[in-house]
Amino acid sequence: MKPVPPSQPEIGILPVREASIVEVGKAEGGIACNKHSAAGSVSQRACVFCGSRVVLYPIADALHLVHGPIGCAAYTWDIRGALSSGPQIHRNSFSTDLQELDVIYGGEKKLYHALVELIEMYKPNAAFVYSTCIVGVIGDDVNAVCKRVAAEKGIPVLPVNSEGFKGTKKDGYRAACEAVYKLVGTGSTDDIPPHSINILGDFNLAGETWIIKEYYKRIGVNVVSCITGDARVEDIRHAHGAHLNLVQCSGSMAHLAKMMERDYQIPIKRVSYFGIEDMSAALYETAKFFSDDPTIMERAQELVREEVATIYPQLRAYREKLQGKKAAIYVGGAFKAFSLVRALKMLGMTTAVVGSQTGGPEDYKQLQEMCDPGTIIVDDTNPLELAKFCLEKDVDLLIGGVKERPIAYKMGIGFCDHNHERKEPLAGFIGMANFAREVYSSVASPVWQFAPRRAAKLKAAAAQLNGGKA
Repeated sequence: MKPVPPSQPEIGILPVREASIVEVGKAEGGIACNKHSAAGSVSQRACVFCGSRVVLYPIADALHLVHGPIGCAAYTWDIRGALSSGPQIHRNSFSTDLQELDVIYGGEKKLYHALVELIEMYKPNAAFVYSTCIVGVIGDDVNAVCKRVAAEKGIPVLPVNSEGFKGTKKDGYRAACEAVYKLVGTGSTDDIPPHSINILGDFNLAGETWIIKEYYKRIGVNVVSCITGDARVEDIRHAHGAHLNLVQCSGSMAHLAKMMERDYQIPIKRVSYFGIEDMSAALYETAKFFSDDPTIMERAQELVREEVATIYPQLRAYREKLQGKKAAIYVGGAFKAFSLVRALKMLGMTTAVVGSQTGGPEDYKQLQEMCDPGTIIVDDTNPLELAKFCLEKDVDLLIGGVKERPIAYKMGIGFCDHNHERKEPLAGFIGMANFAREVYSSVASPVWQFAPRRAAKLKAAAAQLNGGKA
C-alpha cells in the first residue's frame, strides 16, 4: 500500500474565481480568462505599464524614459534581464520623477527637458516614453512633447500609451506593439535576401536569442530582426523586408505580427524554442515555408540529429531519476506552458497544475487537450490558490517566476525559474539539457527531507511500514 499523505489545511477559493479554474476530464465548456483580476485575490498579474515595459526594454540602443513617479521606474528597472551584444542604454532606468507640484501644474515641461538632456547625453537611436497612471489622470499631452522633441533632435521619439489602470498586462503588450510598429517600414529592404525571417517574442534572456539565431544561420535562413531580444532600432526599421514572422510569445507579439501581415503581407507562424519537440518543429516549419530551397530542410534535419544526439544521453539519465514526479507550472504566456508540459513529459514527469497570466480561450483549450485527466488549469491565479493546488496535488516541483519562488520554498517544494530573472539559457537544444539538469537538481535535493511537509510524509510512511508505530 502507498503511504497516505498527511492531511493539509483546507484553503478556500473566492467564488468569483471559480470560473477561471478547471480540472481536465471534469470541466464542461471553457475557462474564464481575458478579464480584469478579481478584487481581493492579490493576483500575480502586472499592470499595463509593466506589460509594455517588459516588451520594449530589450531594445538596447533606444532610450527608455518612464513619465511618472519614481516607483514605476524602480519597479521595472532591469526587469527583463535581457542581454545586449553592444549598447547598454536599456540597462539604465530613467524617470521624470513626478512630484506633487507636477501633478498640480502638469509634467510636460519636465518631460521635455528630461528628453532633451538624456538624448544629448546618451545619443540613442530612438526614445520610448512610457505613460503611467498619474499621467493619464492629470492629462499630460505626451504625444505632443514627443513630436516636438523628435523634430528638434532628429530621432524617433515614440509615446507608449501604457497608463496602468487601462487594463491588464496583455493590454500593455498591445501598447508596446503599437509603439514599436511606428519604426517598422521606415528603412530600406534592398539588401535583404529571399530566405529571411523576423523572430518575434524572444527577449534574449540569458542569451537565448543568440542561440536561436545561430540555428537559423546554420540552416541557411537570414534573421532580419529580433523583436525585441538584443534588438537595434535600425534592424526594426527593416523588419518589413522579411518573408516570414516567427512568433514565439503570442501574448506579447501577436498584435505586431498581425499588423505586419495586414500592411506588408508577411505570413505568421507560431513557434516555440523550448524543448526538443518544439525547437525541432520551429526549424522544420521554417524550412517547409522556404521549400523552394530543399537544402534548407536537409540542413535543418542534420542540425536536429546532431543536437539531439549530443544531449539525449543526459536526458535519458535524468528521466530514470525523475520518473513519476509531479510538477506545477505557472508562467506569464501560455506558449511557455505548452512547451513545459511536453518537456516535463520527456523527463518522465507529469503536470498536475498548470496556468498562465495572459492565456486566451484557445490556449486553455489546447492545454486541456494535452494534459492528463485530473490536471488543474488556472488563469491569473493568486498565491493562495497556487499553494492550495500544489499541496492537494502533492507536487515535487513548481516552475514559475520570481513571485512564485517564495511560495514554493515555504511549502517545501523544489523550484525552477522559467521567467525574466534566470541567468542560464533554457531555449534551444542546449537549453533543454540545462532545464533537465536544473529540474533534477531541484527535485532531488536532499534538503527537502527537512521541510515540515516532507518530514510529515516520511514519518507517516515509516509508521505504516512499522505496523502503525512511528
